[in-house]
Amino acid sequence: MHWLFGDQLGPHFLRPSEGTGLTGDTPLVIIEARSVFRRRRFHRAKAHLVLSAMRHRAAELGDRITYVRAETYREGLARVAGDVPVTVHHPTSYAAVRLVRSLPRVTMGPARGFLVPMDDFAAWADGHGGARLRQEDFYRWVRQGYGLLMDGEAPAGGRWNYDRDNRQPPPRKTPALPVPAPYRPVEDEIDDEVRHDLDRWERDGGMSFAGRDGPRLFPATRAEARAALRHFVQHRLGTFGPYEDAMLAADPVMSHSLLSSSLNLGLLDPAECVERAETAWREGRAPLNSVEGFVRQIAGWREYVWQLYWYFGEEYRHSNVLRHTAALPGWWNDLDADAVRAHCLRTVLSQVRDTGWTHHIPRLMILGGYALQRGWDPAEVTAWFHRCFVDGYDWVMVPNVVGMSQYADGGRMTTKPYTSGGAYVNRMSDLCGPCDYRPGDRTGPRACPYTAGYWTFLDRHRARLERNHRTARAVRGLDRLADLDELRRQERARGDAPP
Repeated sequence: MHWLFGDQLGPHFLRPSEGTGLTGDTPLVIIEARSVFRRRRFHRAKAHLVLSAMRHRAAELGDRITYVRAETYREGLARVAGDVPVTVHHPTSYAAVRLVRSLPRVTMGPARGFLVPMDDFAAWADGHGGARLRQEDFYRWVRQGYGLLMDGEAPAGGRWNYDRDNRQPPPRKTPALPVPAPYRPVEDEIDDEVRHDLDRWERDGGMSFAGRDGPRLFPATRAEARAALRHFVQHRLGTFGPYEDAMLAADPVMSHSLLSSSLNLGLLDPAECVERAETAWREGRAPLNSVEGFVRQIAGWREYVWQLYWYFGEEYRHSNVLRHTAALPGWWNDLDADAVRAHCLRTVLSQVRDTGWTHHIPRLMILGGYALQRGWDPAEVTAWFHRCFVDGYDWVMVPNVVGMSQYADGGRMTTKPYTSGGAYVNRMSDLCGPCDYRPGDRTGPRACPYTAGYWTFLDRHRARLERNHRTARAVRGLDRLADLDELRRQERARGDAPP
């Protein structure tokens, strides 16, 4: 018998492989463990998507699979497997690996759904001394090793990196990019059943959700995920690159692919995504800068985050070199966007509330930047991203939040903290125009909470950041602030109140 976790739902998890003994007629089991939803207050849309995907996969596999609904994984497996040996592919979290290893007669095979075997990454990282591990170096190594966007030994087009073409501000005087709408699935009776069950679980008590559960926006089946990939490559990939870091209030999706949840559920394999994008460029259907940006997201960043999660070890999640310990306020945990006056944060938090998704720049610079500036506990921030995003899993969020967003590891993953004042938001979006605050105001009634928060963050961590060559110049700017004492008083008075 072979056990499929709820994020191992694509056909690549059923291919024969060493360590599993899988064949075309091996009996399968999926376990829907209700305890998963009791432990965390997940976004309602995320809970819906995961359950819908699991139940759809079971329906596709028919008589070959046993779908078990139980309180825990352990209980469910005991009910269906008994004394039968069970195999499973390497799960995607430390907690799940511990569970698998604690179960008798369960054998764990290699991980699937990623490009680079863990041992290969460990050898690469060890070869760099395990210290200076930078995404750009890793990305080039993957490109070379897998022949992605390569012309012989050289990168396609003669450049590894098209960031300078792909970090443009949004076009002005337009509320949305002039591109076709993204692929959206159509709900069915399985979705109706899931929604009914979630309603009942909440009514019965012991379980609650955050956010809103509108119509399902993301693929729950392999067929839907493949349709979403085809639609993106055909209609949206070409305009992805230039505006991948830009934000528009009325267009949260821009030209992003919306494929992260499908990849993280295992509905898509990363290889098919990057290969389809490269084919579009080689056939003249998409520009190189957009294709490189998309390949970088998957073969570079997604792969890098997965590998670092395991390479750094489980203790990495507890990193907190900045000693940030403040609790997340209730309005943040409740996704209460209506309580927020700052237009950028109100807009992005409402996107999370309504869909369980925003693209990477609102996550990093609006949500993560605010949490970093306020000194919130990075473990709590990580858990919030895990719970509230449809594509959020432990392996995704620990490196992304602890390392990238909150700089809690002191630079093991990135070379500087990623936070900014309102000027960055103003340059890269249309979010500042209608705001009550002004991005250039540091103090006073119209002081931008991001501008004030940025300088307060530098002031609070001056001793550390003045030694970093990427932040030293900004820290020296504190000496030119005539209103620094006023700024400190102002930000202390702000407290946990929504900005």
